[in-house]
Amino acid sequence: MTTLPDLPDLPDLPDLPDALGTDATGPVGWAAASPFPVVVLDAAGHVVAVNAPAAALLPDARAGQPLGSPAWLVEAHRAPGAGTPRGPVGDRLVAATAVPLGEGGRTAWWLRDETAHRALAAELAAERRRTRFLAEASSALLASLNPERCMEVTARLATEHLADAAVVVTPTGARKLPVVVCDHRGRITRDAVAAAAASELPGLDEALQGFPPTPPRWIDPAAAPDWLVPEGFGEVGSIAVTPLPGHGLSAGALILLRRTRRAAFEPAEGELVGLFAGRAGAAMSAARLYAEQNQVTDTLMRALLPPTLRHVEGMEFAGGYRASVDTDRVGGDFYDVHPPGEDCAETLAVLGDVAGKGLDAAVITGRIRNTLNALRPLADDHGRMLRLLNNAMRSEGGRVRFATLVLASARREGRSVALRLTSAGHPPPLIVRRDGTVEEADTGGTLIGVLPEITSRTAHVRLAPGETCLLYTDGVTEAKGGPLGDALFGEERLKRALAECGGLPAAAVVERVQMLTDAWIGGGRHDDIAVLAVTAPRGEPTGAVDTATVGTRTA
Repeated sequence: MTTLPDLPDLPDLPDLPDALGTDATGPVGWAAASPFPVVVLDAAGHVVAVNAPAAALLPDARAGQPLGSPAWLVEAHRAPGAGTPRGPVGDRLVAATAVPLGEGGRTAWWLRDETAHRALAAELAAERRRTRFLAEASSALLASLNPERCMEVTARLATEHLADAAVVVTPTGARKLPVVVCDHRGRITRDAVAAAAASELPGLDEALQGFPPTPPRWIDPAAAPDWLVPEGFGEVGSIAVTPLPGHGLSAGALILLRRTRRAAFEPAEGELVGLFAGRAGAAMSAARLYAEQNQVTDTLMRALLPPTLRHVEGMEFAGGYRASVDTDRVGGDFYDVHPPGEDCAETLAVLGDVAGKGLDAAVITGRIRNTLNALRPLADDHGRMLRLLNNAMRSEGGRVRFATLVLASARREGRSVALRLTSAGHPPPLIVRRDGTVEEADTGGTLIGVLPEITSRTAHVRLAPGETCLLYTDGVTEAKGGPLGDALFGEERLKRALAECGGLPAAAVVERVQMLTDAWIGGGRHDDIAVLAVTAPRGEPTGAVDTATVGTRTA
């Protein structure tokens, strides 16, 4: 808790006109006529004159007698100094201003009641402290969108400014409620309390419900359950429970605890507690909403991200992806590898490119991937799969979206791999032989999603041990860069790069292509880039499924 700072001295009374004390009436006359309290003392401290307002303020002051009280005024007259002396007179705070009269060392002491002024100054100082506290609370609470962090900040601020310890409880549908405690030493601890035990504290259920809104509720300390009081806290003097209002739903409840030696909570403190609770509840509610939305986004995003590729029946699969915007995680390019199953004896690999960029294009890729996954039992007929996919895309309506893709069905035959490759408006795959020869697969077809009827041509390719088939999107060949930043990477440059990859593992081929395109692009703009490599095993045939992970690199 912060302490009340000393209030600044009030300004001195203004100088009195020179005519006072020097006119014909003398000190007694003008003192008696003054509407303000004034007492005239001689050099020895005897009362020369006291007017009616001063007599009401100083009933013991008698003309001709020494001034006995207040002691601070007697001392100020005996040893005058700089500044304006002030002190208590009964239950009032009085300031005195000395005006020398020049008649035998007489001094007129003008008195001013500063009680109301001091009270207003104290209220102003308190209001400034409240404003600073609420501003600090708003800044600290809005600095994080993490729900747990918001609970900790709420408990810490409440302990520093409102109580000796604070407990924040949030509602959940579970049997236990999350609890954050900031004890009297400022230590933050996290725990959970059973909902039934939490209900033992009066007012907590109502605060957690949040509706109808309720003000802070002062609780009998004897009603505090054991889970509420921090270890070593001592005897509880007072407890306050207040709701933390959120956006439409309660964000939780704040419980404030003070020890016996501290002043108990007063009803007047409820306004400040309520203002703080409103800010804390809004911040916690926003953080919880953000966390829920982020969780939903992550769940959906995982379905759109490129998969982690594995060895299947000894065949190596490796892929790499880089979105057109470096801050994006998904885009319009995609790839998938589906191991053989009951309805499909071959491994089906797919690489595609949807028109567009960013999240909109990624949503379309998700639909295509789901549709192809559903069509896997028809993978022995690439043409039929592509026709059904084309019909599905055209029947969705709305803005026309088209895609190009390549289907690759792979099957182990001894140490070699038999491939069926079908392109639908996509660049044909490249075959990298062990001696560095690069061949273009003889496949082609119509892009997907535009025409009512499409055509396709399937190529049959066999990979010897260590040979690779590379599927890629046009983000590789159309990548702009080079010395002047405006030259395309191009197919010939890609083929020359692959000629150096004869006999390399699939992951090494993908890494090589990505490294060269990244270097070519530099800091320039580029389209989505995806590559997928299939490599025949170099060793002896293995079992049906090898689960060793090759890994997927996402730039």
